[in-house]
Amino acid sequence: MGIRDIIEGKKEWRAHMARVKALPSDYQIVYKEIQKYLFKIGPVDLVDGTLLSGMLDFFEEGVASGKGVIELIGNDVAAFCDDLVKDSKTYAEIYQDSISEEIGKGMK
Repeated sequence: MGIRDIIEGKKEWRAHMARVKALPSDYQIVYKEIQKYLFKIGPVDLVDGTLLSGMLDFFEEGVASGKGVIELIGNDVAAFCDDLVKDSKTYAEIYQDSISEEIGKGMK
């Protein structure tokens, strides 16, 4: 990754966060909680950037249609996130698999 890639990534992130700041405050709060949760569980899909930008698109559509954020995602942010990434591998799972693999090799 070169310096240009880093600079471009920062520009994209700033533009993304500007879109978040344009959301109503209740949407911003929920978006930031979703972001924190996803950063903790570490789905592999988070790296390519489509998960959070897709979430932002979803929220912007909700705002445009006049729906409240709770109407969109329900009362349980963690359950919503878990459902969102249920078919995605997480870094924790990849790490666990690699440990299990190493233990399996050591047992032979």
